[in-house]
Amino acid sequence: MRPVCRTFNAVTTADTLTLLRRGLLALLAIGFVGMLADLILLEHYDDAPQWIPIGLLSAAVLVTLWHWLDGRKASLRAFQTLMLLFIVAGLVGIFLHTKGNVEFERELSPDLTGLAFWWEVLRGATPTLAPGTLAQAGLLGLLYGYRHPALTSKDT
Repeated sequence: MRPVCRTFNAVTTADTLTLLRRGLLALLAIGFVGMLADLILLEHYDDAPQWIPIGLLSAAVLVTLWHWLDGRKASLRAFQTLMLLFIVAGLVGIFLHTKGNVEFERELSPDLTGLAFWWEVLRGATPTLAPGTLAQAGLLGLLYGYRHPALTSKDT
């Protein structure tokens, strides 16, 4: 039996991977802009550590645009480096948010202990797991670069 659409069969695995990579990069870019807007709207810039995700996200928007337009190894390596920093920043952010919530809950409810205490910490004044979105984006960004064609290219 002959296929109904010959052009569908002409699509190669490489074409599919390119489309999926571009889609993933576009989704990451949308996420970077969204997270950056969210942090600015939440006024997440009271002290120096709060500027870290804003700086990383701003850099990610620029590097992602650079890589989208350029596509060579240098822009990919810059992107991958940022994604590693995203993972570290996400984990550090979870720690800092948890630490702040622990201090707040100890001050607010000094008699609270055990599971009840930790439940309040997780639901505390700062969203404990929100920085995990940076780590998630970092992991997705590294997935984007996994065996990327630019890594085997002679171009820099």
